[in-house]
Amino acid sequence: MSDSNAPVSVAGKVALVTGGNRGIGKSIVDALVASGASKVYVGARNPDSATDVVKQHGNKVEVLRIDLQDPASITAAAQHAGDVDIVVNNGGVLKVADALNPDAYDTLDFEIDVNVKGLMRVAQAFAPVLKSNGGGALVQLNSVASIKNFAAFATYSASKAASYSITQGLRESLREQNTLVVSVHPGPIATDMASDAGMPDEITDPPEVVADAIVDALKTGTFHVFPDRMARDFWAAYQGFAEALVEPSMAEA
Repeated sequence: MSDSNAPVSVAGKVALVTGGNRGIGKSIVDALVASGASKVYVGARNPDSATDVVKQHGNKVEVLRIDLQDPASITAAAQHAGDVDIVVNNGGVLKVADALNPDAYDTLDFEIDVNVKGLMRVAQAFAPVLKSNGGGALVQLNSVASIKNFAAFATYSASKAASYSITQGLRESLREQNTLVVSVHPGPIATDMASDAGMPDEITDPPEVVADAIVDALKTGTFHVFPDRMARDFWAAYQGFAEALVEPSMAEA
């Protein structure tokens, strides 16, 4: 995909992945280690849930408690992980609720707090760390739902639209400190989240396709990443708009 910016090689770098204990997050940890990262911090709300990751990768990983709803945990992680070059904000939540559901207000509040404010908390805590280490990269897991609302999980779609908007702003804000920002938009991926949302197995792709696409995007300096089958269909329709209006800076648009 287009829009190359300062590329970031994974080899020899230190990375951090929120929600890195399972699903897409664990696949991202696996891909970063396989691509030569010297160390990967695995962020998890419950550090005990990352036991399998530690067993697999040994001293290549270190588990940190990171709860996207707990600003103090994020600040503490940034203070501890002062050597980080690549931050992947993978953590997120999805509730199945349409806009007419009586619980939709509470659901939206929860998803905004995690999916949007959580991104902002991570960015604010780690931007100075990335700057001090030469720029590096900030990768945000958004969704195809960021550009199309799916009624069955309307509030989730709204939260991802907001996180995508914030990601665009972060790209502009972090450009001057040479931090590459990557916005990842998966479709249905074979994870517990997809299962809970009722997505049939035949339309899902394995989480490895997302992880591999992130590594490739870091190497090429790419902003938009649409990694799986459904996502590529979305990108085919969205690419012209994105390249004309989203990717250029305000001066270029």
